[in-house]
Amino acid sequence: MSNFFKTSDSNATFVGNMLRGVGQVMFQKNGWTGLFFLCGIAWGAYDSGTIDVAWGALVGVFVSTITGYLLGLDREDGDSGLWGFNGVLVGCAMMTFLDSTLLTWIALVLCSALTVWVRLALNNTMKSWKVNSFTFPFVTSTWIFLLASRALHGMPADSLPSPHLPGYFDWTVSLAPLDLVVYWLKGIAQVFLIDSWETGILFLIGLAVSNIWAAVWAAIGSAVALVGAILFGAPGELISEGLFGFSSVLTAIALGATFYRPSWGSAIWALLGVIVCMFVQLATDLWLEPIGLPALTAPFCLTTWIFLLPLFKFGEHKHQVDHSDWHKHTATTKKE
Repeated sequence: MSNFFKTSDSNATFVGNMLRGVGQVMFQKNGWTGLFFLCGIAWGAYDSGTIDVAWGALVGVFVSTITGYLLGLDREDGDSGLWGFNGVLVGCAMMTFLDSTLLTWIALVLCSALTVWVRLALNNTMKSWKVNSFTFPFVTSTWIFLLASRALHGMPADSLPSPHLPGYFDWTVSLAPLDLVVYWLKGIAQVFLIDSWETGILFLIGLAVSNIWAAVWAAIGSAVALVGAILFGAPGELISEGLFGFSSVLTAIALGATFYRPSWGSAIWALLGVIVCMFVQLATDLWLEPIGLPALTAPFCLTTWIFLLPLFKFGEHKHQVDHSDWHKHTATTKKE
């Protein structure tokens, strides 16, 4: 058993790998960041009366992390948390949209494990393009299980959006300063599908513990998406719940603090990516409305691929190293 949990890093442990997996959702190879994220998830889930979301996050990251060991995958990936980040998102999403039944939990375990080899398959396919699959294994695997749930009585999908054609929506939203701050913080919290401004604060702290630039860009990403959504008259309900912010937050961290070194050129490029992501978010939402599926983090993946594939250079450019394995770019972040 001791050989089974043997790692490539003498400082790495199974629990540490799980925590780093949670942190890697926002590109941070840092166990303390993961712990702050889990605390944020737990607080938001408890406060909203959906504590199963927090348990789902724990089960998801545990299952996906242990699946990496069982499959004998690259231990450096495991030590960096790259087995677990899709799994934790699966746990949050399935417990958000599906009723908590025994069969739902079994499906959550299957889906979390599936993301590990889907990630490996997509990364092998996309490596020649010098891009990473990011959270797309979570997106594709969760879409499959959520869509299937509509035909399965054992996995009630009572919280999934009702399938409908795009139509009229109310674009009015409160512009009171305190309300805008709440929307901004919720945009950060919604990365893990949590509707809580307090969670957004904990996420920012967790990012700052690892990489101050990541925290800055997360804040910028949510703020820019919020301003853009208000200016263009996006649906008020989506704005107030922070649902225009989360993909922009991930895009901002990826372009502004992970795959490009901070510079004026990369900052402008990242801001442009955040703005484009807002439109991709709404387009994806409308595309999926007729089948009643949430966009999840697909807008982030699509936008970030679009802005990484050109391989533009801004000063000392991180694309000089193959970024298909992003743990190579987070090696300088603090580690517990």
